[in-house]
Amino acid sequence: MSAVATPPLQTRRRDRLEATPLRHLDLVLLGATLAISALGLLMIYSATRSSLEIDGGDPYFFLKRQAVFVALGCGALVVTLAVDYRKMRDYAPFFYAITVAGLLAVLSPLGSNSRGSQAWIQVGSFQLQPSEFAKFFLIVALAAYLHQHRGDLDAWRLAVAVGLAAVPIGLVLLQPDIGTAMVLGVIVLGMLTAAGVRARHLVVLLVLCATLILGASRAGVIQDYQVDRLTGFLNQGEASENTYNVDQSKTAIGAGGVAGSGLFEGTQTKLDFVPEQHTDFIFTVVGEELGFLGGATLLALFGILVWRMWRAAQLARDLFGTLCCIGVMSMFAFQIFQSVGMTMGIMPVTGIPLPFMSHGGSSTITTFALVGLVANVHMRRFS
Repeated sequence: MSAVATPPLQTRRRDRLEATPLRHLDLVLLGATLAISALGLLMIYSATRSSLEIDGGDPYFFLKRQAVFVALGCGALVVTLAVDYRKMRDYAPFFYAITVAGLLAVLSPLGSNSRGSQAWIQVGSFQLQPSEFAKFFLIVALAAYLHQHRGDLDAWRLAVAVGLAAVPIGLVLLQPDIGTAMVLGVIVLGMLTAAGVRARHLVVLLVLCATLILGASRAGVIQDYQVDRLTGFLNQGEASENTYNVDQSKTAIGAGGVAGSGLFEGTQTKLDFVPEQHTDFIFTVVGEELGFLGGATLLALFGILVWRMWRAAQLARDLFGTLCCIGVMSMFAFQIFQSVGMTMGIMPVTGIPLPFMSHGGSSTITTFALVGLVANVHMRRFS
């Protein structure tokens, strides 16, 4: 009888070390996330301190709120890291059910209306926005379905995948929240592309999405003023209410020049000329006070985030992990381009938050959890 050869002790020890997830934690991804979040806190404070002082309020109010959201987001990231991402695949139907139930709750009497949209549920002093959490749950649920049918994604199964995605997107449109619906649509498109769906099928999907938005507009679900906000950037030469935000935004960014006017020294920011500056138009604070150099640095940090997500997708151990990373990367890339482009007048005004920069609890917590999902896939590629 021949003896079974056992691997040398050094080889076994090396294999155990390679399989230890924490050894492969992407510190570059996490470092860039924390750096952007720190800059976001600074910019939110700068955008709100003057107006709060004038009104006799606490100048640190929004800073403290956002700091709490960042802390909760870090907690969500740690929880996401702690659970093997492959176990999430088993709970995909539950995640999908939570998504639909949350979005239905918003449209019920439980939901609260603000600025023309019924997108929140008031929980004490916190406004819960289920459409933000839907990003995480939809990515996991759709990735699980596409992974299950890898290699045999025929027209019928593709139709089922699109139908699964269409339900939450349709519910978000009913709020109506066009910006978040666009983000969810881009996530689905990115994941279907990564799953190997044919180009002609993707073109058909784009046509269907455009038809859905047009139909919602004509049915009165999307109000005329919301359509005007979407198309206002095409008529920037005309002075109107629809172009005011963008005009002020471009003025603030242009005033920053190369090096900026200095931290807390932006005239447009201190005088509160740019509406929603601590949320939708937060990039204008960066442009005015830190200038081109500050804006370029922020975009470079975002570039590092997207690159590490792409890298994690390539190194993932299975298709489920790859699709999760591609879904997150698609969301980040689109939101960054849309949010920054909106402040420069090259994209429509949609109210999409700039990740880790804009003030908002649901958005901040969700984006941290999504980074945790990518880091989870990356650090378990050997286990």
